[in-house]
Amino acid sequence: MTLSTQSSKTKAWLDSLRPKTLPLAFASIVTGSAIASWHNNFKPGIALLALLTTELLQILSNLANDYGDAVKGSDTETRIGPLRGIQTGVISLSQLRMALIVNVVLTIVSGLSLVIMACEKPSDIIGFLILWVLAMVAAITYTVGNKPYGYMGLGTYPS
Repeated sequence: MTLSTQSSKTKAWLDSLRPKTLPLAFASIVTGSAIASWHNNFKPGIALLALLTTELLQILSNLANDYGDAVKGSDTETRIGPLRGIQTGVISLSQLRMALIVNVVLTIVSGLSLVIMACEKPSDIIGFLILWVLAMVAAITYTVGNKPYGYMGLGTYPS
């Protein structure tokens, strides 16, 4: 593999991960951590795991979006915006599927670790596990599945 090919592959994967979207997820954890600190209840380990988990969820959503769009044929040459790695052929559908699986496993490990470390009562654990599973489902079903809500135009104003 040449340096140019490796650079192209790296750029394609970075484009699929969409690093520009990651600060959005980061902001909510920083805000929550600031509030916890203000109440003298800041725990750095929990904050770091929350940052990791929310970033992995955002990446999961981004990868699932690319995967769903590719499977449905939404990302064509007429698509407005930057080409996705799978559109250019640099990333195959099977490679993207494997990246999704790896990301799901990492998100599960991170999320479970966060729940175990942060929750003090069984009711907290159950509540946060439910929210965490819903977050994973939402991240994946944005453009994947029979009724992806990313194509429904939710939140848009009628013309």
